[in-house]
Amino acid sequence: MKSLFLIFLTIFTVTLELSSQTARTPRASAKGVQQSEPWRRVEVIRTEKGVPHIRARDLFAAGYALAWVQSEDYGNVTGMRILQSSGRWGSVAGYERIESDFYVRREREKSRAKYRTLSKDVRDVYEGFAAGVNRFIELNRSDFPSGMPSDFTGFDVLSSELAGPSPQKIRNFLNQRPVRADDDPAAMDDEGEGADDGSNAWALAPSRTKSGKAILLRNPHLRWTAGYYEAHMTVPGVVDFYGDFRIGGPFGVIGGFNRYLGFSTTNNSQDLDQIYSLDADPAKPDHYLFDGRSVPLSRELITVPFRNGEATSTETREFWSTPLGPVIKREGGKIYVFKYAGDGEIRAGEQFLRMMRASTLAEFKAAMKMRARVTSNFTYADREGNIYYLWNASLPRLPHPPVNDLTALPAKGLKEVWTEYVPFDSLPQVLNPPGGYVHNENSSHHFTNLRTPVVTANKFQNFEPPRLSLRSQLAIQLIDNGERFSLEDVWKLKHNYRALLADRVKADLLAAIAKTAPTGDVAAAAEMLTKWDNTTSPESRGSVLFQEWWRHYSNIGEGRGPALPDDKRYAQVWTTDEPLATPRGLADWTRAAESFAWAVDEVKKRYGSFDVAWGELHRVRRGSADVPTGGCGNDLGCFRIMTFERAADGKMVAIGGDCWVLAVEFGDVPRAFSVLAYGQGSRPESPHHADQAEMFAKGEMKMVAFTSKDIEARAIRRYRPGAERKR
Repeated sequence: MKSLFLIFLTIFTVTLELSSQTARTPRASAKGVQQSEPWRRVEVIRTEKGVPHIRARDLFAAGYALAWVQSEDYGNVTGMRILQSSGRWGSVAGYERIESDFYVRREREKSRAKYRTLSKDVRDVYEGFAAGVNRFIELNRSDFPSGMPSDFTGFDVLSSELAGPSPQKIRNFLNQRPVRADDDPAAMDDEGEGADDGSNAWALAPSRTKSGKAILLRNPHLRWTAGYYEAHMTVPGVVDFYGDFRIGGPFGVIGGFNRYLGFSTTNNSQDLDQIYSLDADPAKPDHYLFDGRSVPLSRELITVPFRNGEATSTETREFWSTPLGPVIKREGGKIYVFKYAGDGEIRAGEQFLRMMRASTLAEFKAAMKMRARVTSNFTYADREGNIYYLWNASLPRLPHPPVNDLTALPAKGLKEVWTEYVPFDSLPQVLNPPGGYVHNENSSHHFTNLRTPVVTANKFQNFEPPRLSLRSQLAIQLIDNGERFSLEDVWKLKHNYRALLADRVKADLLAAIAKTAPTGDVAAAAEMLTKWDNTTSPESRGSVLFQEWWRHYSNIGEGRGPALPDDKRYAQVWTTDEPLATPRGLADWTRAAESFAWAVDEVKKRYGSFDVAWGELHRVRRGSADVPTGGCGNDLGCFRIMTFERAADGKMVAIGGDCWVLAVEFGDVPRAFSVLAYGQGSRPESPHHADQAEMFAKGEMKMVAFTSKDIEARAIRRYRPGAERKR
């Protein structure tokens, strides 16, 4: 692993309203925070739909305001997130939370001494954010459980970003059970684990746009409880960034833009950890043999307080570790350790602040080379007309073949374990390719641009293998052509309702049905399917039936077992030889026809008719909004991903999929559209809880206010956060 690379950033100096500013320490007192009165150095301007524009004199005040507006819109969520990352959850919530506290405290102890090595700029943001959380708690005690502390520090905020070993992978290894999509989502990556999770991202070069300016599309898919938060942070001469700040911290930034450039993330598939088995030393307890020497294990005692009624109790546990990673098992003369990328890394916020402040591609890449963000594809566009894609990963440079997560590799010395990352310049990346586009929809990097497929060197066997989902194939069909697009055109393409699966299998399905000489409802339903336009638009008829048929045919859905493998569903599975034409056809015509007859009866029984319109059944319901919507899941090959859950009245109500959608064009001044499906606030009483729901359902957007002129013209509220006793 590479040694720590420190970057100290230049600080823009401004005159403060106070004659002096209280010094901030890792555990600043609540009194010290109050004396600094950061609300005097920041103003929040809310524009339409409640988007907060933070105008601060310094980064501490900007971090403070960001914490305040998140808390204002999401209640106690941000404060409780910092409570958890401080390792004090059990002291408020009781014994049931001490597992989290032990996990968190173990990671914090490795990182505490490094906090002061970060630049003052990034520490100012963390400490300002902590001050904002503390101020909100102090003024809104009734929103929080009894015993909630209000003395959080910048290190507590940073701790929410620390990468730890995957508890789920450790449990799976100990139980010798493979990872499944329904595993504990808290142990998984943010995106891409569920059936309809993921993201879409496009960058179009000037040669592919009507304006001659680069365009970036950002489109994450998660449950609508994920906490994407649209905000604009400005400190004159220091940062001017508009993006999606995830609720709970200042640097959960995974997409956005400044005056010069923008970036978006999508999840990639990378193997960032390895379990090794070391030989226990038979002559010395708690030692292992390594490189011909007997090496002691490190022992750590961690004590966690927890609330016990009105009292406080403690529990102490023993943990063991090695320089390679934590010990997860000792058995049969072996000591098993979990080695993972990002162990002890604290610079993720440092890297993100540099990305937010970058003004050129070179500066953006320099930030990425910090390798503090250990995962994710990055899709990029800028004012100079560059488009760029990076398969980013702090990927171990393995001295051995890759193995699965249930296999522990024996290691007798340092040469048998990974100790560094694959070099940054060897990671798959694409810059300004022919055809004028790059894209990613959680598929592998290989077909980021179809005209210049990415070939990776065989010496790095742990790059992910080629794969191209139906969603990615549809994306390529939409943009791999000679058309030029306006920003408005890109928005319309993003809300394309086509279900690519129907293009691939409907002909075989209709042929299979015809072979059974259908009559009655089955014959009428087949005729309807023939006329269906293969979309899941709100008005489409045939889409509901097609989805029900496919899930029954594939053995997907409620009360069914694991889905059939592709070779049991498709006549031709996906292949790199035909990446845009496979999978296709049906492997089992008899099963297909039987499943169709079942689906006709089932849909009619559930909804009164087999020709129910998609939008009659599929709804966006939030606040007073109850409107039809289009879009579907990955299984049907949609680009507009939507996840639904059955309501008490039988309707399918949106609970996830498209979350925050952003499209931005990089001229001298950026021009952008956005929509946040579930609104700025999670509180039902907020005027911005549901005011974007109908807009989102219809595929509409709002214009982003980025310049001072636009912000002032569209301001609906302005205030100094936390200056008054009332929200």
